[in-house]
Amino acid sequence: MSVTYRQVFQVGEFRTLFVSMMVSVTGDQFARVALSLLIFDRTRSAGWTAVTYALTYLPSVLAGPLLSGLADRWPRRRVMIVADLLRAALVALMAIPGLALPIAVALLVLVQAAGAPGNAARAATAAAALPDEQYVLGKGALDTIVQLSQVVGFATGGALVAGAGPATALLSDGASFLVSAAVVRLGVRERPAPSTTVSDAAIQAGVLARWRRDLVDGSRLVARTPKLRSLVALAAVAGFYVSVEGLAAPYAAQIGGSADAVGVLLAASPAGAVLGMALITRLRPQVRSQLLGPLAIAACVPLVMCLARPRLAVTAVLWLLSGVASAYHLPASAEFTLAVPDHRRAQAYGLAATVLMTSQGLGIALAGLAATVVAPSAALAGTGGLGVVAAGLAGAAWNRARRALPAEQAG
Repeated sequence: MSVTYRQVFQVGEFRTLFVSMMVSVTGDQFARVALSLLIFDRTRSAGWTAVTYALTYLPSVLAGPLLSGLADRWPRRRVMIVADLLRAALVALMAIPGLALPIAVALLVLVQAAGAPGNAARAATAAAALPDEQYVLGKGALDTIVQLSQVVGFATGGALVAGAGPATALLSDGASFLVSAAVVRLGVRERPAPSTTVSDAAIQAGVLARWRRDLVDGSRLVARTPKLRSLVALAAVAGFYVSVEGLAAPYAAQIGGSADAVGVLLAASPAGAVLGMALITRLRPQVRSQLLGPLAIAACVPLVMCLARPRLAVTAVLWLLSGVASAYHLPASAEFTLAVPDHRRAQAYGLAATVLMTSQGLGIALAGLAATVVAPSAALAGTGGLGVVAAGLAGAAWNRARRALPAEQAG
């Protein structure tokens, strides 16, 4: 019997988790827009703006593996609520007028880090609430709402900052976390923490040891497997085209745009990704496999065109097209999953996820530093050009690896 989305959304707990994620992710984008504009307004430095934005990726690399285990040691509903309340308090501190920029940046990193155990608890709770195939559809729905919430949050965040200022946008973000905590409190069942017989210190040591082991073993597996190497390389191409996020504020200023323009530009890429995922899933698996390299290149080409400093509407379309092409990550992830033996997938994914997040953070930071030497439009164009070359090399490696497989595996 096939499972439908209607059946998934009939589960009350899942609806609660869905709404909670939608609210908190939307609010989170308010904070990113507000802080980007605040940093750029005070420093007029594209470098500082991009580096600050890049720091939002750091907790995903470090705090994720280290703090997510809290959701296995404490009741998960409690972890979600405490994480949301902590983030609300931290964002409220960021809204203090005249707050020193280094403190605001440090608070931003803490906000992102505090989300790691909450997100892990949400994922684990969804798996408990949805059995088997329902969870597969539920996970897809949660991933989609993340992208859509980014679109809404970025687009409305720019308007909010323009109309009411960065502090109001930050307070709105804090309010979104309070709403999320209330929704979870009312709609999620209280379940006991998973039973354990080892101490917290032993668990923490185990988390650290497992993290190191996963990265080492994953590195060895990927290094020995051409198909996996090329797929990880394709994933790392994201570090080039994601640079648009870090340079949105200075680029908008360069073309004469306002805070509204920043929100529109930031929303364009995730909007394109949603559209691209809807389109690429309609293709046959073999066609999707063949398009990985070309789409990775296509995700970077629109950045090169920014050298001409087109108007806001044209730039938004270019960034949207980049987002559409970036949907190649969906079939690439599927190819990666199928290529890794089941008992080694966690190890390989530990490396792949770290490479992806690191490439994105470094890409944004380096593009920002380049924008301190040349105009933001030139920095974007240069990043896009390098991305085209990197994507071409990764795509060629993928095609060689794919063609080297037996015929029954290549499609």
